[in-house]
Amino acid sequence: MSDSKKIIASLSVSGEITLNLHSLNNEGGEGNQIITRQVTIVDKGGVTHTVNAISGDMFKHIHAAHQTNYCIEKKLPLSSLAKLGSPDRINAAELNEHIKVAEGKASQKDVQDGFIQLCTLTDTHGVLMTDSVKGIKNTPRKSVIEFGWTIGKPNQTNTDTYFHMRGATDTNPNPTPFNRPANYGVYAFVCSVDVYRIGFNDLKREYAIDDNSRGDRYKSIIASLLNSFLNPQGAMTSTQKPHITDFKGVVAISSKLTPAPTISALNEDYKTEIEKITANLNIIEPDSIDVKPFNGMGQLSEVLTMLMEYQPYKIQ
Repeated sequence: MSDSKKIIASLSVSGEITLNLHSLNNEGGEGNQIITRQVTIVDKGGVTHTVNAISGDMFKHIHAAHQTNYCIEKKLPLSSLAKLGSPDRINAAELNEHIKVAEGKASQKDVQDGFIQLCTLTDTHGVLMTDSVKGIKNTPRKSVIEFGWTIGKPNQTNTDTYFHMRGATDTNPNPTPFNRPANYGVYAFVCSVDVYRIGFNDLKREYAIDDNSRGDRYKSIIASLLNSFLNPQGAMTSTQKPHITDFKGVVAISSKLTPAPTISALNEDYKTEIEKITANLNIIEPDSIDVKPFNGMGQLSEVLTMLMEYQPYKIQ
């Protein structure tokens, strides 16, 4: 795909990010010990490993927070709850006021139009509306951007524990000591963005907003993705901001409805695999996939900055 074409239907990021002294995701507490979140995975050889991990929910939360700030600054539409950073994102009262249909004629298609038109964040990050809107319940909006677990590579992550004690006060002369984890290692990161779905009502198979609005929302996604790596605002970052010392991988870009390929960096050959998949997909659908390798945050920022100039693919 030529950069001059500047059409993007989807993109993916597959890479290895090195994080030091972080506590971005925890299981909770047990006594006076904060427990690091861990998962069990299986490698190519069928061997299982228990490793540190950061849930996709955490990176989705980080991205949504950055996107909210971007939308406020650029004056993109947000619901009242989204502006406040509420996880509910949008409410029935706002939707009932916005959606204009004949009495008894509302459908889930109308409600999804309301999601998209009222709120950039609801459009791009999705929602499940369980409250009644014009008599309709349980209307979904699937997220445009998806994050996988960020998973520690076997034998390349670990956790140290540090003792903490609050100072004694008149009201608390005997404060309880506690232990806090500080995690470090190389993590496999994956995410994907279905750019063609920005503003797209999946139930009507039509776009609910115009092309200029779709372009603005696309830029909000890409800018916020870069900001999520530059400033990950997860758990305990007030005193354990991660030291990100490296991020390398591949950004795959699709100019058509052929998905941008994603392979986890848990596979040591992930870059080669993505290149082979790209070559084969380009035989099936010529000039549909491009790959942009990056080696470091600086190169990743160059790739994402370049992508800001692309235009979202539109289903005709």
